[in-house]
Amino acid sequence: MLIELKNIIKNYVNGDVVTRVLRGINLRIEEGEFVAIMGPSGSGKSTLMHTIGFLDRPTSGAYLFDGENTENFTDDELAKIRNNRIGFVFQSFNLLPRTSVLDNVMLPLLYSGTKISYENRAKKALEAVGLGERMDYMSNQISGGQKQRVAIARALVCDPKVIFADEPTGNLDSKSGATVMNILEKLNKDGRTIILVTHDMQVALHANRIVTIRDGEIISDVLVPEKDRVHSKEVKEDE
Repeated sequence: MLIELKNIIKNYVNGDVVTRVLRGINLRIEEGEFVAIMGPSGSGKSTLMHTIGFLDRPTSGAYLFDGENTENFTDDELAKIRNNRIGFVFQSFNLLPRTSVLDNVMLPLLYSGTKISYENRAKKALEAVGLGERMDYMSNQISGGQKQRVAIARALVCDPKVIFADEPTGNLDSKSGATVMNILEKLNKDGRTIILVTHDMQVALHANRIVTIRDGEIISDVLVPEKDRVHSKEVKEDE
């Protein structure tokens, strides 16, 4: 089991005010799954992803990652997991604007402590998302769809077990969004676990499982029949 959450509770405290965001989440995700997490605004879906992705700690409950209980992990240990074993793709891309595409993708390697050739690893990641001809461009010289593909390459460069994608098509037109989803599908077929947060059912139907959360609780967890799944087109280098 790659991810197992047991009665996860997350509260935010501001003075005397306690806001309950996650209310006893139980969730298991196997290695190699493609899971979409859905829910309305304020449902707790992004907080759930941040908790699973070690961007935030739960208030209580147990979180087992790859068989290890993470409760007593130090901040340094969690940072190492974030850098080496998981990758993130966000709606806002989070690229350095006046830095080359290649350097943006290389950035996680500078913190990974690995001994591999940073540049070669980054070039391979860019080629995997169809941007081999754009690596010397500045990140503010490329389109939104290309920026998101750079973000995916950056998430891939440390060879993570799982990729978290938080509304990855939210800032994209339909054509660019389809290209991004095609890349995520390919990564899943290659064996990577994908956890996708979205409010869009058409995006969620790329996954083989949809978990719906409302008011901090899971209200449904269903498998998507193959006949109902959405599949996107092939990546094109010039798009």
